[in-house]
Formats: sequence, structure tokens, C-alpha cells
Amino acid sequence: MGRYTCSFVISTSINYLQPLLIELLQDCDLEIQYYTPDYILAREIRGNVSFSKIVTVEALIDKSMATETESRMSIVIKNEELPLQVDNHCRQMFEFVKQEIERSRHWHLIESLAG
Repeated sequence: MGRYTCSFVISTSINYLQPLLIELLQDCDLEIQYYTPDYILAREIRGNVSFSKIVTVEALIDKSMATETESRMSIVIKNEELPLQVDNHCRQMFEFVKQEIERSRHWHLIESLAG
């Protein structure tokens, strides 16, 4: 099972983060499955890759550390594919989504920490 994580500190109000993140994930060709004010579950659209390679993205918004100008969030990107190669589909999607978050025009990235 492939699994990649990353945490971000960005300069945007916590009130705007969730809708902006939903839009960003949809722009990455991910379908929103479920969301709450501090959690988003998105999945790669079926039919583009084999079932075991379908990527799931979980975004967790940390409201406890939020200020008027800074927000923290983490993403977990995973699939059922065994990561037998370093450059597998899950890793490629992780790098793509991470890059989109880091380069988004909707906020300024303060810190990014991949795990």
C-alpha cells in the first residue's frame, strides 16, 4: 500500500481554507467524496487507472493552531498499490497535489514538511 504525507503552514484565514482546498483538489481531477469543516476526502476518478492504483486523498485542517492569518493542514495520499518502484502512481499523484498546494495562487506557503 502506497502512503505519503505532508504538512503545510499557509497564510490564509481558516474560514477560507476548506472551500479553496476543495476547489484545488477538484482541479487536480479528484472527486470529493466527503467533507466537514476540518476534513476532506477525495478520490481519483475511476476509469483513469486500474482499481489498485486509484488514489485517495485525505486533507486534515488543524483548527486548534489557526490564527487570523495562518492555517495548518496535512494531507495523506494513499492507494492499494504496493510501492515496488520509487516512482509509482501514488508517489506521482502525491508530488502533483503537493506541488499544486505549494504553488496555489490562493495563499502563500510558509512551510511544507513531507514525511
